[in-house]
Amino acid sequence: MHHVAFDLFRAYRLSPAVSLRAEPFGALAYHFGTRRLSLVKSPELVTVLRLLDSHDSAAGALDAAGVPIRQRARYAVALAALADSEVIGAR
Repeated sequence: MHHVAFDLFRAYRLSPAVSLRAEPFGALAYHFGTRRLSLVKSPELVTVLRLLDSHDSAAGALDAAGVPIRQRARYAVALAALADSEVIGAR
């Protein structure tokens, strides 16, 4: 469980060991190293994940994906969970 607030102003990337498979609900994220499967429960979050590597911060990826400010806390919780499961990592 994630105990530290997720830093939206830090740079992140999708782990190179993770493959995303698009699904109607969002995506399945499979980590080849840990062999864990994670559900990404919204297409908008999948867009954010795909944009992480091309922006200087998670906030920049959220901006580029058009995520409204009022929804940032919810996305930070989701990104923190994905960081805990090693789907994304700091760069």
